[in-house]
Amino acid sequence: MNSQFKKGVLELCVLSTLSNKDCYGYELVETISKNIQISEGTIYPLLRKLVNEGYCTTYLKESQEGPPRKYYTLTELGIEIKDNLIEEWYEFVDGVEGVLSINK
Repeated sequence: MNSQFKKGVLELCVLSTLSNKDCYGYELVETISKNIQISEGTIYPLLRKLVNEGYCTTYLKESQEGPPRKYYTLTELGIEIKDNLIEEWYEFVDGVEGVLSINK
């Protein structure tokens, strides 16, 4: 998949995934990678940005597999932004599908 497509929707994918449950970084990569190929190096800068913008907060949780993990959870603002992005996404997809159907 084109990397520019992925960059444009990765924030939406992360926010949507976090709306289902709190996750740590690698868990987000694993979950999203089931549908879109991404790497850990892509997700962590985005997570820092989401925390800095107030869309997410973090907390540490003990892990039986090593050191404590940093979990990310959506804030009320993050939920609002996610809902807005989903609405914008479907409007965008409808528009693109309209253009593609014209040009068949």
